Amino acid sequence: MFILRIALPWLQGKGPDIAMGLILFLLFLGIPLIEIGLFVKVGGAIGLGPTLLIVIGTAFLGSWLLRTQGLATYRQAQKDMSDGMLPVDQVVHGLFLLIAGVLLLTPGFMTDTLGFLLFMPPFRLALGRWILKYIAKHGDVRVETYQTESRSRRRGPTIIDGEVIDPDD
Repeated sequence: MFILRIALPWLQGKGPDIAMGLILFLLFLGIPLIEIGLFVKVGGAIGLGPTLLIVIGTAFLGSWLLRTQGLATYRQAQKDMSDGMLPVDQVVHGLFLLIAGVLLLTPGFMTDTLGFLLFMPPFRLALGRWILKYIAKHGDVRVETYQTESRSRRRGPTIIDGEVIDPDD
């Protein structure tokens, strides 16, 4: 947090590319450092063997949860489409399940906690709604369409340029 307090005033007016780069740098540096610290603390408290069993167990549990919930989400999306509805909620669920699976396959206690939270449907929907509200409030979404003139709207006869070839010649 100390780095963010120093960096945030400096970043104002510098553009989104620099801010995003700093955030990604801090994530790629911060998350492994937190995970290493948690490994040392937990390993010191319960020992190396149990710590490794927990990490391996959460990976297996995560892959099983991903398979079962992923298939259920896929089936519900198929049902929604066959009923003529867009499976918007199922797409959100599927995206968060993918992220949860990646987090659970990544060794670490913090990533496992975040991954298990994403396996809870109410948490996924609440997070998805929060993200959509944030994007709607802070994002700049533009939809542009381009139409070409269709044949039915052209005026005048259709002209096809060609050459007639007589097969007797």
